[in-house]
Parts: sequence; structure tokens; C-alpha cells
Amino acid sequence: MQPIAQTTQGAVRGKTAEGVSVFMGIPYAAPLDGIRRFQAPQQPQSWDGTRDAIAFSAAPPQAQMHPLPALWHPGEDTDCLTVNVWTPDPGGSGLPVMVWLYGGAFIFGAATQPEYDGANLARAGVVVVTLNYRVGFEGLGWLPDAPPNRALLDQLAALRWVQENIASFGGDPGNVTIFGQSSGANSVVALTAADAGQGLFGRAIAQSVAEGFQTEERARGTAERISASLGVPLTSEAFGSVAPEAIHAVQSTQGEVTPYGVVIDGDVVRDQPWRGLRAEVDLMTGFTRDEYRFFAMAMNEDLSTVDVAGVAAAHGVPLDAYRAAYPGISDVDLYILIQSDGFFRIPSTWCAQEHPGRSWSYELTWPTPVFGGALGACHLLDVPLTFGNFHGPMTAMLFGDSLPPEAIELAEEVRKSLTTFAATGDPGWPQYRQGAALTRIWDVPVSVVADPVSASREIWAHKV
Repeated sequence: MQPIAQTTQGAVRGKTAEGVSVFMGIPYAAPLDGIRRFQAPQQPQSWDGTRDAIAFSAAPPQAQMHPLPALWHPGEDTDCLTVNVWTPDPGGSGLPVMVWLYGGAFIFGAATQPEYDGANLARAGVVVVTLNYRVGFEGLGWLPDAPPNRALLDQLAALRWVQENIASFGGDPGNVTIFGQSSGANSVVALTAADAGQGLFGRAIAQSVAEGFQTEERARGTAERISASLGVPLTSEAFGSVAPEAIHAVQSTQGEVTPYGVVIDGDVVRDQPWRGLRAEVDLMTGFTRDEYRFFAMAMNEDLSTVDVAGVAAAHGVPLDAYRAAYPGISDVDLYILIQSDGFFRIPSTWCAQEHPGRSWSYELTWPTPVFGGALGACHLLDVPLTFGNFHGPMTAMLFGDSLPPEAIELAEEVRKSLTTFAATGDPGWPQYRQGAALTRIWDVPVSVVADPVSASREIWAHKV
């Protein structure tokens, strides 16, 4: 029998397989028609009868990120601000809730990606929610007559939907954990620092927090460049008349991963997140050892000509301090290390270090053997380990055709720790501040070490 749940907008009918019920494509906000593409999310319309919730909605408008397949195509349905719910017991109550915020450099991403299927996590006894939120210019682009950080406003609207509705799926609205990776992790820590997030969740997991929180001036400069390229005024009405794919075609510059980031707007986001995290939220942050190796390969960087001095100067850190802290390291490995530290490892560490409440930290050091080990423990590798899903184009990039048994073993450890943290507030290792920054090392076998990035952390201490 197909499960039915009642939401504030109407009843929804899901489907059940292998002990988990899933409800898909439930609107938490109105369609993104016309000027609404650049407004705060609006309430969705109610419906009569029972709505089928057995298929994903369309993804938000976005560019394709090669070599991955396109997640969105021009002309697709604008009713894309939706949630998906996996529950092990739709008729139950009091289950912990985990809400996923995807990564993708704020330029692509969707809950439809097969790597984000929540069934494995749900089998561990939690209700899993994934959601679509606006990316690209619709989500983060600066407009003088539109609210900034619309991606975050979407996420807040979805979290309010969770508060109002998740009990109908067996979840406990008083025990909600948000979790996300990369730009999704930036969303997690931004919401953890935001007054607007109060009362919507009590725990947070931020996987690979990235540098890149932007000043309004920088966001405005990007918007002016895009406006000039399109030849349209920088207003919501003018941009609302431009096809999304036309904006996508001119938004990025050569060698740039993304032009977008969370904007320090003085309202929802008041500062760099580690300077204002709310003490009442339990926080876990972490990173991978070789974060930047993924980007070096994805952007076809010629590592034989790396400018180590230039990259250290670009990050504002002393190269001689790095050479002293890591003697004997090659220039290529030092380049990867500085980039990994600057873009992910240090921002993630600062969030654990500066959190005034309870915080935990991890580092993923298990290397994927794909490409002869060239990727190491790279960016994105923790996502399939988190969800336990080893199918899909992202996973194919990270594991190739052969899945090592160690990956399955490690995924079980990661999943157990994250779901236990969501349920109880204890992931199974000591808090970061107790005993010299104790940190979980995700490897085979797992371990706990004290302050594994102490040398880099001291080099960067002047910038926190």
C-alpha cells in the first residue's frame, strides 16, 4: 500500500521500497516564474485531494558542469523549489531529522543527483530531507531591488517547511540536523551563524567549508559585469526577462571556479561565519586531506609549472613558514597543500576552533585509488561515503569502475557516526576542544589524533 502523509498544503502519496518510504517533489515554495526568479521564496499553493509524490521535480536553472551530465535544461518546469523525504517509518514519531544542502560552488547542483538518495541514511533510523535551492545568478546574484542570498532564503523556507510538516513523516521537528558539503557546507555555517536560523535546527554538519564569503562590493562587481555582457539594466525586471541560459553563458570568467558566494549582507549574513556561530547549535566540521587535487585535475592544471611563491602570496601566507613546517615536500605537493588549506581546510578548522558551543572535527585521509592514486583524499570524496551511494556520474569520477571494499567499510563508519550525531549529539569521538583539538581521522581503520593540521593552522592564525 502506498504511504500517504498530510502536509500544510495538502496530502501527498509516496512509495515504499526495501523498508524505506520516499515522498518526492513536494513544493515548499511557489514556482520561479518571471520576476519571482529574483524574489524571496513565496508560499506554495495548496491542492485538493492527494498529490502523487513519486518523482523528483525539475532542478533549478543552472549551467552544465562538464563532464557531468546536465541537471537542468532550458524550458523545464519552474516549480522546482521542492523537498524530498525518506523515512523508515512514515506512521511513526520522534525520529531524528537530517536535512541535506548540496554543494556545487553555488553554480550547479540539485536534489535529483543519484548520489544524494537518502535511503541508506534513512535505514539507520533517521528521516532524511533533500531540497532544491536556487543557484547561479538566481540564487546569489546581486540586484539592487532584490533580496541578497536568495539561496539561503530558499533553504530557510525549506527548513520552516520541515518544522511545520516533518512530524507527518515520522520526524521530530525538535531534533533537526542540517548537513552539507562544499557550498552546501558554506550554507550550513552561514545558517548556523544567522539569527534567521534560530529554532529551525539544533545540530549542523559542515563538510569542507570553503573560503569565498563575499563582500557586497564584490558581488555587485560580478553583477555589473554580467549586466554589461547581456546588455540589460541591472534590475529584477530586466533580468527576469532574460532566459536563464543566457545568464549562465556569461557568468563565469576564464579560470574561475565560480563567480558566486554567500554575500555578507549585514542582515542574514553579518560576517565570516566562524566569527558569529550560535553556541546553541552543536557543530561538526571537517575536510579532506587533499581537497585541491580534485580541482587541479578538473581544471587541467599543468602541475609541472606550479608557482608556489605566487599561490602563497595570493593567499597572504608566508612561503618560508610553509617550507619550514613541511620540510622536504615537493613544490607540487606544497602547491596542493597551500591551495587545500586556503580554500577548505583552514576555514573548516576555524569553524570548529571558534565555535562557542560544542564542536567536533574530522579529516578524511583515505585516498581513492582512481587515476593511479592521483586524486588522493580529494574534495567530494566524503559525499558517497556519507550517503553510501556508489552509483552516479560523480561517484564514477571518484571511484572508476571498481569499488574498493575499504570504501564500503569506511562509508558504514561515516554513516554510523553522522546519524548517531544527528540522533544524540555524540558522533563517537571527543569534542574538538577537549584534549588538544582531537579530530576523527576517516581512514581504514578510523582513529582519533590531536590537531592534525596544527602546522598549517599556526601559519594562518593571523587571518582568523
